[in-house]
Amino acid sequence: MGIVNIDDDLHDLLRRASKVSCRSINAQAAYWIKVGMLCETNPTLSFTEIIKRELGSAGVSAQPLAEA
Repeated sequence: MGIVNIDDDLHDLLRRASKVSCRSINAQAAYWIKVGMLCETNPTLSFTEIIKRELGSAGVSAQPLAEA
């Protein structure tokens, strides 16, 4: 494990996003890095498709929402 230097504005975004996502700042940064890598290496897939595949590979399946 190492230290990554990021600018203060990005760190502030991480801090605020981590509160919304109920993650630590480090966990939020790791999530953004992982998703960013997946998006870069799978440019033909949407964010939603990537997350759905990742959840599926972890054995998580969410039920679709009922239409109101």
